[in-house]
Amino acid sequence: MKQIITKDSSVTFHNEKFDEDYHCLAGAASEARIKFVEPCLINVLAKKGYISILDVCFGLGYNSAAAIDAALKVNPDCKIRIIGLENDENLFELIKQIKTPFKSYKLIQKLDKFNLLIIDNNIQIKIILGDARDSIKTINEKFHAVFLDPFSPKKCPELWTKEFFSDIKNVMKPGSILATYSCATHVRDKLRELGFKVKDGPIFGRKSASTVAKIVEGHEKFGK
Repeated sequence: MKQIITKDSSVTFHNEKFDEDYHCLAGAASEARIKFVEPCLINVLAKKGYISILDVCFGLGYNSAAAIDAALKVNPDCKIRIIGLENDENLFELIKQIKTPFKSYKLIQKLDKFNLLIIDNNIQIKIILGDARDSIKTINEKFHAVFLDPFSPKKCPELWTKEFFSDIKNVMKPGSILATYSCATHVRDKLRELGFKVKDGPIFGRKSASTVAKIVEGHEKFGK
């Protein structure tokens, strides 16, 4: 894959199969923090001492690494469990070659197709290889946060369906938050149809806002 240096000096790659980059060219590392970690309130969750995250389309692992860094900065004793869904085992070789600004990326770099579970003190990272539509059905736990980061709805429509969103919702805790970079109307409509409360997420690297969706408990308010 072609390596690209983004505007915040972090690295991403161009996927030829989907003809898309793995990250926003305005900043790969910044995108992970701004569009995924911050909207999912990882720093707030960390104060409670335990976070479980579902990273859909784990990719190069930036979103998970950014989450670990953010959580440990707030609470060094926080227990963190991440399950990543990924279909491309070849990414592990790229991951080992990348230098990132994330302190925890060294844990991500220990992953490979023969070692899909990393346990390091209070951090656990597990990768489930295969089609995410099948993998999601094998999960028997619920998460505080979901990073939804497939290739675009235009290039990878199968991971933006109402059925897949429903399967994701089934593994989310009440009050949990899903963050995704897409602002597509049909994506938001499907989330609303499933009972999510949807609002604009941060704007970074593009004119439109990202999307943040929450499973709202009772009459709790969630933005506008």
